[in-house]
Amino acid sequence: MTDIRVPTLGESVTEATVGQWLVKEGDKVSADDPLVELETDKVSVNVPAPSGGVITKIAAKEGDTVELDALLAELEAGGEAAAPSSNGNGKAETKSEEKAAAPSSDEGGEDVEVVAPSSGESVTEADIGEWMVKVGDQVSIDDVLLSLETDKAAVDVPAPASGTVKEIRAQEGDTVTPGTVLAIIATGDAPVSTPKKKEAPAKAANGAESSSSSAQKLTPASSRVVASNKLDASQIAGTGKGGRVTKGDALAFLETRGKEKSAPAAKAPSAPRELGAREERVKMSRLRQTIARRLKESQDNAAMLTTFNDVDMSAVMKTRSQYKDLFEKKHGIKLGFMSFFVKAACHALREIPEVNAEIDGTDLIYKDHYDIGIAVGTERGLVVPVLRDADQMSLAGIEKGISDFGRRARDGELTMEEMQGGTFTISNGGVYGSLMSMPILNMPQSGILGMHRIEKRPVVINDEIVIRPMMYLALSYDHRIVDGKGAVTFLVRLKENLEDPQRLLLDL
Repeated sequence: MTDIRVPTLGESVTEATVGQWLVKEGDKVSADDPLVELETDKVSVNVPAPSGGVITKIAAKEGDTVELDALLAELEAGGEAAAPSSNGNGKAETKSEEKAAAPSSDEGGEDVEVVAPSSGESVTEADIGEWMVKVGDQVSIDDVLLSLETDKAAVDVPAPASGTVKEIRAQEGDTVTPGTVLAIIATGDAPVSTPKKKEAPAKAANGAESSSSSAQKLTPASSRVVASNKLDASQIAGTGKGGRVTKGDALAFLETRGKEKSAPAAKAPSAPRELGAREERVKMSRLRQTIARRLKESQDNAAMLTTFNDVDMSAVMKTRSQYKDLFEKKHGIKLGFMSFFVKAACHALREIPEVNAEIDGTDLIYKDHYDIGIAVGTERGLVVPVLRDADQMSLAGIEKGISDFGRRARDGELTMEEMQGGTFTISNGGVYGSLMSMPILNMPQSGILGMHRIEKRPVVINDEIVIRPMMYLALSYDHRIVDGKGAVTFLVRLKENLEDPQRLLLDL
């Protein structure tokens, strides 16, 4: 017999409330199946089954408050279904009888539920983004069924088993919580009869409608490119995991072969609009809502201040020009500016630790690790994936990490874990042409560096006016923890390391 107990739920969390049981006594479960939702004042988590077996006892009811390590349920590994229990009317009910009362639509198969997965710490709900399949479609295990949009990323939900999509219970745009049943898959060989009201129209003779197998190859981002440009997904070669078509693949196809085919559709006159209809109301995505809320919270809660400096980029540009070909040949990645800034920032953070710290209530938490968030703009909004232990990475490692983050951010493939736990953030507005800005803190961090465009300007060096490639730097900081002296010193150290990159090699 295996005891299922309340797990550790995070620092300072000592109790939780039992939210919803996803199983009942007598149910058979597999290892890692979600059993129950626990809600705390900080997170909502699913407790998984430690192994396969049968739930023989549920010790905590929904709504109960339980402490850490409290008993939630008992699991008999590899056991048979629990003995029948009375339903109050003298009749016994078992799980097998329940299944018999609601037979599957195919001989020898069973119905498998597709549930909304837990999407990471602090993520308690998600919006249905797009269904890749419809009722009646045949799917294989791990085929992508739909995308879920949370306030941090887009998550694909795979098929837990091979079979036929029997039922879709959540529609696009619906808000669901972890554990919600999204669809039913009937396993076995016999296809499920699709209700007539949901029957899809027959394919046209010219094959304009894409097959479901083609749709299953697409990521959420690439599917939008394919749909908006009326491309044939089956003709696009996928370079993503498992041969999936990424947004980059779709755009490349559109550029090389699909442009001529899609041009007539792009030039077709749009449908006439109602007279005076000069506005459009669109629901904010969950990501955009979260961005708006967090930025406002940052302004309301932090004593935010911004200090500026400028840096002569001549030395960095000379180093890039001198070694770019050799660097790319050896490491397979181009040498950019961001790796220099990340390295210089880590050096400056070591000297000014309060910029790498955060406030928790009445305590200050100083970090001895340097996890640098890199702000990446996407069509869905701004996301900030994190380079873990950036101070221990090489320039090539940093460039590869940033390049990978940028690609997967545009394709909606970043995970929750990759966007949590940063200690300091760098935002490069210069790629959009920004000359100067005041970046907003990414709470609970106490500092964020804003980079801007490089512009040739006259400067005085050794009493002579010369033209140099200059960049303005902006450090926004939480004045509750960082004093003006510390903020200015941070930018000065950053300036020194960028204007003389050898200081980075010598650890000065």
